[in-house]
Amino acid sequence: MKVADNVRNKIEKFPEGYVFGYDDFQVKPEKESALKIALFRLTKAGMIERLSKGRFYKPKKGIIKNLRPDEYEIVKDLLFENRKPVGYITGLGIFNKLGLTTQLSNIIQIGSNFDKKQIQRGKFKIKFVRQWNTITKNNMYLLQLLDSIRFIKDIPDTTVDQSFKRLAYLVSELEEDKIKSLTELALNYPASTRALTGAILENLGYTNMANRLLKSLNPTTWYNIDISNELIPDKQKWKIK
Repeated sequence: MKVADNVRNKIEKFPEGYVFGYDDFQVKPEKESALKIALFRLTKAGMIERLSKGRFYKPKKGIIKNLRPDEYEIVKDLLFENRKPVGYITGLGIFNKLGLTTQLSNIIQIGSNFDKKQIQRGKFKIKFVRQWNTITKNNMYLLQLLDSIRFIKDIPDTTVDQSFKRLAYLVSELEEDKIKSLTELALNYPASTRALTGAILENLGYTNMANRLLKSLNPTTWYNIDISNELIPDKQKWKIK
């Protein structure tokens, strides 16, 4: 069977919104030129769309126009190395999925243990946010929660109070073992994040874990977060303005 026929058949089996590259077809080096020509022709025919150099996706049809791929699909190749997680989606995309905002963006943020330069993929700008904890499949959601607490003042189309309420609710849904893990992870975050997380845990009755975070804070440093007294009754204790 010709390379073009193999490529078309494989793409037809891809789900809508699936992002792929040359490696997905596993052709021999001498067939790479034929592969690129086949993908070019399928792009021209509208069967697939080009995301960036060497990256394509099978579009999902919308009412008016084709829908963009999911954020995970756009960056999935950057999140794992040898099946081991090395990054996770954070930032505005997660704020949206956690119900903190309705806004979306062409900027995709990835939590990473290493500082990396931003990447441009078509109209999408991929930025990397430093994560101090080891990233695992089991702690990604907790890291996303802590990132949301860390950047609570940057969540668009909402207020700090509204975001705090939503995050406190999401934390309240965690099992106690996850609360313990959240506390351990929070200890490696900036002080303002530790203070807000501690206040949430104290409000939920997790006094011992809240006190662990309290002891990690500098007693002379204050954090300007602009949150109401009703949500954190003892703001002075947590040095939160």
